[in-house]
Amino acid sequence: MKLSGQATLLRVFVGESDHFEGKPLYEQIVHRARKMNIAGATVLRGVMGYGATSRVHTTSLLRLSEDLPIVVEIIDTEEKLAPLLPFLDSAVEEGLITMEKVHIVKYRHGPAQ
Repeated sequence: MKLSGQATLLRVFVGESDHFEGKPLYEQIVHRARKMNIAGATVLRGVMGYGATSRVHTTSLLRLSEDLPIVVEIIDTEEKLAPLLPFLDSAVEEGLITMEKVHIVKYRHGPAQ
């Protein structure tokens, strides 16, 4: 797959303990994006954060949280990402979803293994 120039970055902010159909929500999002042949996705685990409830989630030893912030970043063209939005609308009960334009400088993979 070749991707260059203008693209869209879709970010989904959820909690580590969020689930959809019995599995971690972030996994479900990545698997759905892969099934839709979207260019790429990465899951990032935050060490601290808060959302609409203003409840702080942290890795602090004094307040060990089991619901750390998770950010799923997905990049492709806006047209390829659009069909993923209805799934996200139904699967993400609490969280934040953003989209922004990005410029891809380089996207390539190494030799097949």
